[in-house]
Amino acid sequence: MYGMSGPYVIRGSVSLPETELMWRFSRSSGPGGQHVNTSDSQVELRFDLAATDALPEVWKQRALERLAGRLSGGVVTVRASEHRSQWRNREAAAVRLAALLAEATAPPPRPRKPTRVPRGINERRLREKKQRSETKRGRSARDWG
Repeated sequence: MYGMSGPYVIRGSVSLPETELMWRFSRSSGPGGQHVNTSDSQVELRFDLAATDALPEVWKQRALERLAGRLSGGVVTVRASEHRSQWRNREAAAVRLAALLAEATAPPPRPRKPTRVPRGINERRLREKKQRSETKRGRSARDWG
């Protein structure tokens, strides 16, 4: 078995702690040859979000809130079975988990600051509306004899 391809960075200096990742392997559905019936190539990666100390407390709370629908008992689970080799599925699952946590721990966007419409622009709009209405009124056939 090879070593994992380095730490999976969530954001900044924070990465997935190798020791807290729980791996499970099972037979994968999908493509494969004769070998596929005997190899456990589907990967299920579990990470106990509620119990981890690897994430800053603020991030952890944010992630627990945002991923509430995906958690079961504070544990987030990611599956990968798109590749035929277990190794590539492990990579895919770890990358997917890191991306999921990066998105869930991202700071909320800055609130939008409403801007005022400049007075000149508003006046110009009203002036153009008036001109347009005059043009249209001039087209009516009222005064035609």
